[in-house]
Amino acid sequence: MTQETLVFLPGTMCDARLFAPQMFELAAERPVLVAPVSRGDRVEEVASELLDALPRRFALCGQGLGGIIAIDLMRRAPDRVSRIALIATNALQDTPQESAARESLIVGARTGRLGDVIDELVPADALAPGPARAQVRALMHDMADFLGADAFVRQMRMLQRRRDLQAALRRCKAPALMIAGACDRIVPARRMEFLAEFTPFASLEVIEDAGHFPSLENPGAMTSVLRSWMRAPLVLS
Repeated sequence: MTQETLVFLPGTMCDARLFAPQMFELAAERPVLVAPVSRGDRVEEVASELLDALPRRFALCGQGLGGIIAIDLMRRAPDRVSRIALIATNALQDTPQESAARESLIVGARTGRLGDVIDELVPADALAPGPARAQVRALMHDMADFLGADAFVRQMRMLQRRRDLQAALRRCKAPALMIAGACDRIVPARRMEFLAEFTPFASLEVIEDAGHFPSLENPGAMTSVLRSWMRAPLVLS
């Protein structure tokens, strides 16, 4: 039987390293891909390009901005998305206040203060306390430096211009998994629980000892959750 391809979509200013532990483990069981999320100024533009490149049918796992793009992929091609997992994902569009706040972040990135901007976006207390916190924050900065300020500006524009995707989730016919870090203060578990409540065939998993980046903070638990989800049958009652 052909295994489903699992496509990872990283969050804001993250690359494949965000999901490296899960990719390493799950690649022995099925095809695994990571898709870029900064090649465009609009979510729809990125999703359209990815649909041309991805396999005929695939499962999606997105974090943050990657989760938003995952929802739009499902909205555009529901027959191609076998299942969808969302981590720390805000399905609402930006409020005027949120959109305005991104302008100051864009200015900071353009004036050589990308590191400070990343710290503002993901403060230390958005991650679980413990020795892993410093390592995760160091990786955050490495990924942001690798992608650069131009990618940051494109991603902020995508977030400012994105549509409300709640209706797309309400129409979702694929098995859905909402994942939250128990210590996440940016997208708390209760917000992911709210998404699970109105998304058909959805369940919620809260990863203990993890904050905004459970794939890095508690990689073993995250891999176990994804493995169980991917092995579950697609037949819905």
